[in-house]
Amino acid sequence: MFAGPGGWSVPLHRFGVRDVGLEWDEWACRTRAAAGLLTIRTDVAMYPVHVFAGRVWGFIASPPCQAWSMAGKRLGLVDQPLVHRAVADLAAGLDTRTKLLAVCRDERSLLAAEPMRYLHALNAVGEPEWVAMEEVPDVLPLWRQYAAILRTWGFSVWCGILNSADYGVPQTRRRAILLASRVRSAEPPAPTHAQVAEPESLFGPGRARWVSMAEALGWGATDRPVPTVCAGGGPGGGPEPFPSGSRKTLADARERGTWIPRGDGAVLQSRHEGAGWAARHSTRDNRAAAAPAPTSSSEAYRWSWSLRSNNQANATVRALSEPAGTLFFGHRANECTWVAEPVPASAQDGETPAVPEPIRITAREAGVLQTFPADYPWAGNKGQQFSQIGNAVPPLLAGHLLAPHLGVTLDPHDFTLAA
Repeated sequence: MFAGPGGWSVPLHRFGVRDVGLEWDEWACRTRAAAGLLTIRTDVAMYPVHVFAGRVWGFIASPPCQAWSMAGKRLGLVDQPLVHRAVADLAAGLDTRTKLLAVCRDERSLLAAEPMRYLHALNAVGEPEWVAMEEVPDVLPLWRQYAAILRTWGFSVWCGILNSADYGVPQTRRRAILLASRVRSAEPPAPTHAQVAEPESLFGPGRARWVSMAEALGWGATDRPVPTVCAGGGPGGGPEPFPSGSRKTLADARERGTWIPRGDGAVLQSRHEGAGWAARHSTRDNRAAAAPAPTSSSEAYRWSWSLRSNNQANATVRALSEPAGTLFFGHRANECTWVAEPVPASAQDGETPAVPEPIRITAREAGVLQTFPADYPWAGNKGQQFSQIGNAVPPLLAGHLLAPHLGVTLDPHDFTLAA
């Protein structure tokens, strides 16, 4: 339910599991079609459940979060008592949705009760075997209500808040998760990553350090990354990678330079440096090979780049050497941008360089930070693509949540980030 562009479907297909997604948004459906995902375009609140009876192994739902999210008006919090009432009524076989919807402040709020309509009908035929649901953290009290009901139907249930970064997603995206099963003890998957790497011990396997944006995007992160960008051109007065007023993307900028792994981070070096060096050592997509680049005495400044998660005053700003903050897009947060500041040690003669303008993140970059394949076929204009990406479940997180229920072992290498 509420299948979006395929955050749950990507890992299901990699596990060899057939699924069908119910989704209303035209562009999410187009993306799913281009990705080869089976989809029914429908209003979930109107679609009948009986067509699935006797055919369902697992049930997944990610209701729309706009009414509950920190990025929206959050009228869903005002409507919360009505949603709880709808869930209780549907669990008892009573459909009071029309009456309750008439008094909701946000018409989307009641969509969070729709999974119970399906679950009640499927439970009558002993389905499904397992359930997985995801929403923004503020929905956790509602998941607890679902959990209490599912337990009376014979399910083992766990619900709580998980941080996507703890599972290898290059983003500290926190989500309320519900997991339920009729055949196994429901529990969250064991974290694979931590903010600080943890070695293996007698108490269990170790955990790798959180995946950084630079690492996920293939931008030359090292063990001690301080991602920077050369902004002074090469020998002979080459152009700056990010000239003043540029609205190019970082990916566009790489067409004019080569990302070079260095001891202090990832540097975008002008291709004018060292005649023929880039031709000999750069890869097909302009990321540098391991060979060191020649130095240039004409390098003027280097820039440390960070990702600003939205337009608001309290926006999360993270360096490339860290995971991103939660990516979300909408009318109040419609621009996620790379922002720069000069590396202090690179300034010469006390001069302060002109800071490049913020550079909008691309849909490809945002998708990779959500752990979608780099070549995922996003449909629609930029706004429609960003909306899909921001609302999606990170496929790598979904894979961790689903693997135990499917009886498969998750191989994180199946979710290659950079291309």
